[in-house]
Amino acid sequence: MNTTLQDGLALAQGLNEVLKDKTILCDVVVGVPFTHLVSIASGIDTTLIGVASQNAADNASGAYTGEVSAAMVASTGAKYAILGHSERRTYYLETAATLKRKVGLALANGLTPIFCIGEVLAEREAGTHFEVVETQLKESLFDLTADDFGKLVLAYEPVWAIGTGKTATAAQAQEMHAFIRQTIAAKYGAEIADNTSILYGGSCNAGNAKELFANPDVDGGLIGGASLSVANFLPIIEAF
Repeated sequence: MNTTLQDGLALAQGLNEVLKDKTILCDVVVGVPFTHLVSIASGIDTTLIGVASQNAADNASGAYTGEVSAAMVASTGAKYAILGHSERRTYYLETAATLKRKVGLALANGLTPIFCIGEVLAEREAGTHFEVVETQLKESLFDLTADDFGKLVLAYEPVWAIGTGKTATAAQAQEMHAFIRQTIAAKYGAEIADNTSILYGGSCNAGNAKELFANPDVDGGLIGGASLSVANFLPIIEAF
């Protein structure tokens, strides 16, 4: 929940300006508040920078005042929806069942879900982090067909490393990403697992991006505070 519409549009357009003359070796997507979607989707080159909502409702339409449906998001020109972010799970008590509905609706409306999974500090310290992540995958995603699962992007968030300045080491990130890929392979096969993008989200910044992205199973980043200025975000993109 950052930037006014005007400031958010200026940030997206500033990023567009610096990227248009560069050779970029990764997809770049900006995840913006609902209020910004139309202006940003129409105000930048969406063949260069994709646009994501930060959430979408778990109902298709109806008497749900204040909610924004996947169909509404898609109608703005956005192509992605971030779902299951740890803050949504923690502050708004989103459950596996809720997220399962959200993923289905996003896919039905042609959106690519960027689906977030990850453990809190107590779970990491208790040694249950693999079990927690596996359960999150299975309860919300593993009823999908192989074809639909192949449309997802996953983002691993060690919740204890978000906004705390702590970062999972590159080895910790690789260990969990490899486990996630193995879990997918056991369900859907090696080809789908290998083709699934798994992003790292947890205090990724210009200083650690290159080391994190060098891991074979870390396919990119879900960037938080470091994306709020072009000067901080660009080096992360260039780390690829």
